[in-house]
Amino acid sequence: MTSIDRRTLLRAGLAGGVAGTFLSSPAFGWKPSGRPVLTHGVQSGDATADAAVVWTRADRPGRLWVQVSRRPDFRGARLVRGPVVTPDTDFTGKLPLRNLPPGSRLYYRARVESLDRPGLFSEPLGGEFRTAPAHRQDIRFVWTGDVAGQGWGIDPAYGGMRLFAAMRARRPDFLLHSGDTVYADGPLPATVALPDGRTWRNLVTPEKSKVAETLAEYRGQYAYNLLDEHYRRFAAEVPQVNQWDDHEVTNNWYPGEILDDARYTEKRVDVLAARAQRAYHEWLPTPQASGPLYRRLAHGPLLDVFVLDMRTFKDPNDGNTYPDPDRGLLGARQRDWLIRGLRSSRATWKVIAADLPIGLVVPDGAAAQEGIAQGDPGAPLGRELEIATVLRAAHRHGVTGIVFLTADVHYTAAHHYDPARAAVRDFTPFWEFVSGPAHAGAFGPNALDGTFGPKAVFVNAPPAANTSPADGFQHFGEVNIDRGGSLRVDLRDRDGAALWSTTLPAP
Repeated sequence: MTSIDRRTLLRAGLAGGVAGTFLSSPAFGWKPSGRPVLTHGVQSGDATADAAVVWTRADRPGRLWVQVSRRPDFRGARLVRGPVVTPDTDFTGKLPLRNLPPGSRLYYRARVESLDRPGLFSEPLGGEFRTAPAHRQDIRFVWTGDVAGQGWGIDPAYGGMRLFAAMRARRPDFLLHSGDTVYADGPLPATVALPDGRTWRNLVTPEKSKVAETLAEYRGQYAYNLLDEHYRRFAAEVPQVNQWDDHEVTNNWYPGEILDDARYTEKRVDVLAARAQRAYHEWLPTPQASGPLYRRLAHGPLLDVFVLDMRTFKDPNDGNTYPDPDRGLLGARQRDWLIRGLRSSRATWKVIAADLPIGLVVPDGAAAQEGIAQGDPGAPLGRELEIATVLRAAHRHGVTGIVFLTADVHYTAAHHYDPARAAVRDFTPFWEFVSGPAHAGAFGPNALDGTFGPKAVFVNAPPAANTSPADGFQHFGEVNIDRGGSLRVDLRDRDGAALWSTTLPAP
């Protein structure tokens, strides 16, 4: 296994791949000399009606500068001075752009200025994003989750992370990444034998060759994804809304957990989670580096997106049949925030971005449960009590237009929940749409728990567990909201073909 630089990597990608190549990372082997270099492209995130975050990374300390314009030729562009990028943030830098025009496609260019030689700049890297509308305007966004999991990394011979090219072709206003943005607990082997005799050949970096434990190893998870040309192009053109889930740290983790896993020398999950969350904020265009990860994003009168954090406040994974309504996944403060937000929202649609599905049973070993449901179709127990509280409060205050979007289970499905089929009656019928993985092993389908009366209206799952990306079963979902208020959902495959769709009239 050898270390290769970026130019060699690009040649490898064009040539169809290098078997088991071991890449130097996260800076692709660059050494500071001459002008600064932007090493991992550009990204944008959390675009609101008047603001967005722009991200990039340099190969040395320097001052970040960003131009932003309504025009692709940057005529009349505004120049914004950003922070100094330093080793403290792994040379990554984020710049919040403010006072932007709503509902507009904007173009930006990022550069880094040398600290040693003021006036010496990197070559600019450009991207674009669309701000959220302030008035009634058509909205299109996509969602998916789960990147580079179960040993399936980047193999250029199989098209790399080609689902990101399919999502990019749809020209969405933003991506809702429903968690598992990386697989920090999923080392990549050099090769994987496929069932039909073919061989999957991963590009591998030192940080992806073992489970992540150190800050540098967690940083390397995000650097790895940006090796893929499809991912990088998508990130430059589509603003992201990212969620925090388990594989950003380790599988099925919860606060206070002590690992029983021989692969780890650091067994305290809280220590690992702190390092992982720092890398998450450094390497993704998140809006802030501290404070709650849950947030609400307004998209004019038609859409509010409630981004949940179902990991930071999660109780231990046990049988999930306790009677205590104060336990759960959200925690009291986030639960109350969500209820207040749903009650106060005047948007036609309230999309709840959940990193775990409601009615699917997701076990954690033989006796514990990772998810909300536990397979008992009766009255709510365990974490279901918390969800019942939210649904009941929304129902009693006449909240309409709730739709849940999630990923996590590595297949795509449409679930309709109705109190007429449920063990509980005091909630308003709603839909939950599941889509993924983006680039990982495909699984499913999972069993449905009848507590909230779910019905699987559509399911597309692989014939065998851990089906490789080479065989398809990679998915994303697309939401279109028109000016009249109707919401259309398309569940799409790796190439962007619609497998199933439905249109929900404005409530």
